[in-house]
This record gives sequence, structure tokens and C-alpha cells, in this order.
Amino acid sequence: MNEIEQLFAQQSTTAIARQLLGMYLEHETPSGKLGGYIVDCEAYLGPEDLAAHSFGMRNTPRVRAMYEKPGTIYLYTMHTHLILNFITQPEGIPQGIMIRGVEPVEGIAQMEINRSKSGPDLSNGPGKLVKALGITPDYYGHSIFTSPLHLVNEKRRTPKEILAVPRIGIPNKGEWTHKPLRFVVAGNPYITNSRKSAVQPDHGWQ
Repeated sequence: MNEIEQLFAQQSTTAIARQLLGMYLEHETPSGKLGGYIVDCEAYLGPEDLAAHSFGMRNTPRVRAMYEKPGTIYLYTMHTHLILNFITQPEGIPQGIMIRGVEPVEGIAQMEINRSKSGPDLSNGPGKLVKALGITPDYYGHSIFTSPLHLVNEKRRTPKEILAVPRIGIPNKGEWTHKPLRFVVAGNPYITNSRKSAVQPDHGWQ
């Protein structure tokens, strides 16, 4: 078991979310490798989390991947955009993390073709990064440890500061609307709704 698998096997979902910041997400495609650093993600805590697809242990064909083993890729469509999630707890405990922002590193030219965009707008949102990285629905139920879409611990960077803030787009969910379950690299331009005045020259990395 490598370091990333150990992380998913031993830590809480919120602890994993914090550790994912700076992790390198890589997609091996026919047109080459596309990849970048995770800078923005949201934790979803399963049965008791009103915002989670698995709230109340809901188990439909659409969410079956949430009940599978840690590292399983869970994809769903929201407003025509495909959204990427990783399952974080043992089988039967439906918790996961949505990937919301990635700072692109490799294959940027191809990402710009995929998105017809450049700069932070390339991958500063969950649907945007999926399109930029060329991720398709075929990855549903695959593993983030072993598929062409995977995490590379050796390439990770360390954030100077991690902020815990409320998730985005979670209205009318009581206390779950306001819980600080979104984690971001402070000062990075590729986080969703980043203010230009908050962007740091080093993008928030040590």
C-alpha cells in the first residue's frame, strides 16, 4: 500500500481533504499527460450530511460508487457539467470529496483546447477542471490509485496556508450550509471565486 492509499485507508474525510491540497492529479490521455495541483475541494460526510448525495443512506444506481472502497471515482452531472469526486471511507460508508479547483501544470495547451479558455478560468471550478483534464464518464467506479486518472504523491506541493470555509452552492441545508467543509490553498488563483486582491505571487505554495 503506497502513501496515498494509506491516507485514504486511515484518515477521516476532512483530514484527507486537507491532505489533497497540493496533491498532483494526472490524467494520461491519447494526446498526452494532463495534470495539475489540487487547490480547492469539498468534503461530503455521508448519511448525516444534508448536502451529500448519500444523505440518509440513499442508495440508488446513480450513487452506488459512493458505497464502494476508498479511492473509487464518483462522477455525476450537475447543470450539464461532469463533477469529479473521490470516495474516502471503507465500503458501505458513503463519504467523499469533490474536487473544485486545479492549478494546471502539464499539458496546458491541450487543456486550453479542451476548454477554449485560458488563465484561472481554465480550471477554477469543478466542471471546468473535468473538461480541461479530458475526464469522461467512463471513469465512474474506477480507482484514483490505478486508473489513467490518478494521484501522484511524488509531484505534490505544500501549501503555506489552508483555509477552511463553507461549501459553495449548498442553500437551505441548515447547519450543513455553513459548516467549513471546503478547503482551499490560500492565495491561489485557481480556487473558485478567487478575489484578485487575494492572489499571491507564489500562488500560496511553500
